[in-house]
Amino acid sequence: MPAAVRAVAPSVAAVEALRPLRGRPTLAPAHASAVVIDPAGYLATNQHVVDGARQLRVTLADGNTRPATVVGGDPVTDVAVVRVAEGGLPAARIGRSDELAVGQFVIAVGHALGLPGSPTVSLGVISALDRPLPGADFVFEGVIQTDAAINPGHSGGPLADLDGAVVGLNTAVIPTAQGVGFCLPIQAVVRIARELRERGRVVRPWVGAHVVDLRPELAAARGLPPYSGVLVVQVVARSPAHQAGIRPHDRIDRVGRFPVARLKEFLEALSRYPVGGDVEIGLRRRGESIGTMLPLRERPPAVPPPTASPAA
Repeated sequence: MPAAVRAVAPSVAAVEALRPLRGRPTLAPAHASAVVIDPAGYLATNQHVVDGARQLRVTLADGNTRPATVVGGDPVTDVAVVRVAEGGLPAARIGRSDELAVGQFVIAVGHALGLPGSPTVSLGVISALDRPLPGADFVFEGVIQTDAAINPGHSGGPLADLDGAVVGLNTAVIPTAQGVGFCLPIQAVVRIARELRERGRVVRPWVGAHVVDLRPELAAARGLPPYSGVLVVQVVARSPAHQAGIRPHDRIDRVGRFPVARLKEFLEALSRYPVGGDVEIGLRRRGESIGTMLPLRERPPAVPPPTASPAA
């Protein structure tokens, strides 16, 4: 494990976000973390870390503190990109979050509690994969659950494997639980960060429905094969899904020409169609096969707050 820490620690930075106190002109600091993803000065962190900040300061692993600017942020996935005007930074080695296994050892690295000096390191295992972030809208990527300690200030820091490759971004904890923390998979973070650098924001279609995987126990309760589509749990009033006539308990098994068996496939298929158009959704309702046209509107900016507490 010391080798893994030596590999990832140079790319971990401390973030100080200065926000105004309520009703006062004074700026109060909040502490978090970030990880270098590009030597040109780009770092990934969480959107909740930079949200509402008047000033940002980043302290790099060499001890130098630099002002930082927000390149872009995505409240849906809680990913943000910040930049410092300094090149030649030690970028983290990016691992494969899609190859993780439950029970695999990982380390969470970040500047817990804003303590000065080197980052805090905690060891744990991958407790679960493809978790929905509790209380979040369905378009949150399936997140990594770990029992590696994630404390205030860890937000935006890396979750790394024992080779020192970054496999996730520390994001949230459940304050009423023990050993339950959540990290965004690094493949999703890299993809979102690329779009933030290109556009300053992420454009994605909004369905307006909460859908879940038909896992074996859920499928068995309905007499269906496991992972045979995604189950609609809830539909938002006046949303595109509502307009398309999609109902709770519908089972979606196709988006356009792409069959979908799991939530990941559903999201990936949606991303292949441009916002502003329509796509045919294939679903089954009470054994009957139905097709309906879903209007692809851009997701509205308001996102329900998660019940998990950000680890900032």
